[in-house]
Amino acid sequence: YMPGFILGLTKVYDHLEEWWESRATMRLVALITLVIYFLGLASIEAKRVGLIPEPVASLVPNQHIWAIHLAFTTILIVELISLIFSISSSFSRSVGKQFEILALILLRNAFKELAHLEEPIVVAKHWEPIVNIGAYALGALFIFIALRVFLNISPHGHYIREPAMRLRYAISKKLLALFLLCIYVGLGVRDVWIFTNTGVEQNFFGTVYTVLIFADIALVLIAQRYMPCFHAVFRNSGYVIATLLMRLALSATAPYDTFISIFAGAYVLVLVWGMNNFEKLPDHGLSQSGCGEKKAQRPKVFTAAPGRLARRVSPRRPVRKRP
Repeated sequence: YMPGFILGLTKVYDHLEEWWESRATMRLVALITLVIYFLGLASIEAKRVGLIPEPVASLVPNQHIWAIHLAFTTILIVELISLIFSISSSFSRSVGKQFEILALILLRNAFKELAHLEEPIVVAKHWEPIVNIGAYALGALFIFIALRVFLNISPHGHYIREPAMRLRYAISKKLLALFLLCIYVGLGVRDVWIFTNTGVEQNFFGTVYTVLIFADIALVLIAQRYMPCFHAVFRNSGYVIATLLMRLALSATAPYDTFISIFAGAYVLVLVWGMNNFEKLPDHGLSQSGCGEKKAQRPKVFTAAPGRLARRVSPRRPVRKRP
């Protein structure tokens, strides 16, 4: 039994997810991103020629590279919303979305380093930004490859066998995703308000990954109710550690942020590899306990007469004779 307001919130989430993942919405978002990119270029050029008055001019950057930064920020916001909707599907898909966002953040940081170069760019005078650009590019490439390997080797089975319990688990994740969507919208409005009033850019995606850590822990606790088996809890907790590493990467300086990102990708691959091999081990009453799997019954032992070896005989169903 589910209360009516919970079912109503679930329907709201389903409508939002269906609208967001439709082709029309994706085409509209792509068009908006393109318009933002060209508006950014036009605004920067207008400021350089003195067409934008104060105090609006203080909010517009001086270099055209920032238009690329703005476009990638828009793409990251779109991917972030997709990440929220992926929470209701599976833990693995959510982690994959997090790695997609991390790869895009590394690429955005690479373009952001170009802002430290003066126009016209002289390579011989700016070695440090160029090294950072190369490190970010290699880190993003590694995360991209690690994501592909992760999607290939991650298990797609269900630990919950009962349809009613699986439905309750899905509803719980949808409610959590809807709550996260409200938080992210609030964070975005707050950061835009602070930027327009003070001109100080906030670490929006760092805050987002901090919220993701607590959201993933909430998912682990929710999953604990429906999947109390050891390997499911260990896998979900390991994914939270990967999210924590991503958050640390966003707070670190170059090139340490790239190294931490690469380590996070390698950690998830080793975690999934270990889980796949763990599930192939023979069941000794521990691996599948509590995940909806029925333990195999051991054959009964019948003791023979004294002096003879005991033999194991599998129980047989009694044969019913037809009248």
